[in-house]
Amino acid sequence: MTDDPTTLPFRELIRPYTGDIAGVRPAETVGWTDFAGVVTCEKGPFFVKAMRNEGWRCASINRERLITPFLASLAPTLHWDAGDDAWIALGLEVVDGRTPDFGPDSPDLSAVVELVDKIGQVPLPEPALTWTETRWDRFVTRESARELFRGDTLLHADLNPYNLLIEANGIRALDWGWPTRGAGFIDPAMLVVQLIASGHTPAGAESWVNGCAAWRDADPEAIDAFAAAYLRMRHEMVERKPEMAARQAMLTATEAWAAHRGLVPLP
Repeated sequence: MTDDPTTLPFRELIRPYTGDIAGVRPAETVGWTDFAGVVTCEKGPFFVKAMRNEGWRCASINRERLITPFLASLAPTLHWDAGDDAWIALGLEVVDGRTPDFGPDSPDLSAVVELVDKIGQVPLPEPALTWTETRWDRFVTRESARELFRGDTLLHADLNPYNLLIEANGIRALDWGWPTRGAGFIDPAMLVVQLIASGHTPAGAESWVNGCAAWRDADPEAIDAFAAAYLRMRHEMVERKPEMAARQAMLTATEAWAAHRGLVPLP
């Protein structure tokens, strides 16, 4: 269905980049953004993401704006960005593709692992120098464990099937709203949990991410510390919204991974 373009509250903000707008096709999910969808227009089409320019939430769209030019073929191209006191908008390449299958027998897994490995090898972009990864700090039981999560690797930090897109010539990562600078094993570790949630055994999931150099080179103690912290985080997320089945599924997968690593009950 094509929506009336006059309903876009930031229409005049993006007009210099789009020209006349013929139609709007909102995305099925918008994540953190206030708007996401394909805008058919005189100079496009573009996949447009927009957020109200207020509060801490707009930090995510600003991170995506800053990091995307450094990602080359690993993410959709950023063609333009626009902002005023009310809105911030990004005009991204429209990519035709499908969500990858994370199941144990999926032919997509090799491409997914290769992409995660490539992200881990991107030279740390200048904008990310101050984006130190700290979101798991409060879930450790000893302060020294926090240093195990530090590093100079660019992290997507939200890789899941819905943030990846398989296209004719490969695979790309979407939604770079919270990239950080941290230990390189973190993205592969988060992929382990996603794979377990999709039906893999913990050992099988770890064997897949062994295709990532950052995982192979990681200190097992650091991975254990992360698994324990991630499990504590997942417990808290379920406690906040126990009605969300997706959160419970991720908690179950994280518990299975932590048990596989000998971390249940948690140290």
